[in-house]
Amino acid sequence: MGRTPVTTPESLTLRSDVTVELVKSSASDADVLFAARVSTLGEQSLDELNKDPERSKGLINYLMRDRHGSPFEHNSMTFFISAPIFVFREFMRHRVGWSYNEESGRYRELEPVFYVPDESRKLVQEGRPGKYVFVEGTPAQHETVRSTLQESYEHAYAAYQKLLAEGVAREVARAALPVGLFSSMYATCNARSLMHFLGLRTQHELAKVPSFPQREIEMVGEKMEAEWARLMPLTHAAFNTNGRVAP
Repeated sequence: MGRTPVTTPESLTLRSDVTVELVKSSASDADVLFAARVSTLGEQSLDELNKDPERSKGLINYLMRDRHGSPFEHNSMTFFISAPIFVFREFMRHRVGWSYNEESGRYRELEPVFYVPDESRKLVQEGRPGKYVFVEGTPAQHETVRSTLQESYEHAYAAYQKLLAEGVAREVARAALPVGLFSSMYATCNARSLMHFLGLRTQHELAKVPSFPQREIEMVGEKMEAEWARLMPLTHAAFNTNGRVAP
């Protein structure tokens, strides 16, 4: 039986946000302490798991300051993330200490959910490569971006549906879809790999090394950081105190 291509504007969902959910974690400041103290205490370092980490926040700060990084790897956080495909293409440049599994356009029909920036997104790039800034767009520019992207998305998704209706395999038909399409994935990391990510993908007044992330991946980073800060407050505080440089 044939399929009917979807072409109406009502068929599309336009989003300007991202989704980040912490779905599983084994992460605490105590994990840093027992891993660090095994150097001098051996098996007795396991006692750190039953102690108040607040008593040893100086050690966590020392490890961060002097960049003794491996104790920050003995923990795990798994996030569910829904964001535009172009965000994931940047995300997956982070390879050490990360594991990914993403929604597949080969095995399922992709939903018509697309990204359109809201009014808070700076639109205009000024300056030359390597030395440019983004500035606010005008209301007219924002409307042009919204309407142009929506029109493009409508045509692209209709083309995708047409190919599927003709019996073309999903893995071929998906070539018609743009990188503004939303995808979803699970991403698992440890605190050390997350700190490296945050150092590059967020801007912060305490950062010793400036970073210039694309706003959309920064939105993901900000939400991940909020969850991590709740799990490991002393480690997060030391990260900020020492210039947001991964150890």
